[in-house]
Amino acid sequence: MSEFWIYFQIGLKHVLDINAYDHVLFLIALTVPYAFKDWKRILLLVSVFTIGHTVALILSVFGIIAVKVNLVEFLIPITILITALYHLFTAGKATKNEGVNLVFIVTLFFGLIHGLGFSNYFKTILGGTATSKLLPLGEFALGIEAAQLVVVFIVLILSYIVQTVFRFSKRDWALVMSAFIVGVVIPMIIESPIWNR
Repeated sequence: MSEFWIYFQIGLKHVLDINAYDHVLFLIALTVPYAFKDWKRILLLVSVFTIGHTVALILSVFGIIAVKVNLVEFLIPITILITALYHLFTAGKATKNEGVNLVFIVTLFFGLIHGLGFSNYFKTILGGTATSKLLPLGEFALGIEAAQLVVVFIVLILSYIVQTVFRFSKRDWALVMSAFIVGVVIPMIIESPIWNR
């Protein structure tokens, strides 16, 4: 049980690390247009992201995929920017399709990119064969999922407070938060090591 807790905590800290807030920014960008009544859709989106994240780690651990760190570190804020811009331009518009759609496919792809960003570190903390890393990887994924749900729950509470107490419309809340995220992410893209050749 103690080994489970170790990797579960690493997953929690990976998402909730104050110094590596890109994961939290992505979750805010993903969650901002939703409310508590949309909990099934949010849970599915977060889980799809975790699946993409975990698949990327598995592909990396088994040596199937290897990506340059600078490229991944550049793509992570790009995924956040795209998500925030999407919600900036679709704020207040009704979703036509509540089933699996482009948002879910894109979220899965973004999960893959974010997982690749952590793959090198994950491989260094685990010894042994690739197969022996599967159980710790699953424990780590559970920690990620739990931490993401905490972030989503906090965003939904803030959304509820802003919309009920301060009387922001759902559209205005999505616009303000999406614009804020764009403002935070653009400097991350500009300062990316990919520009230093």
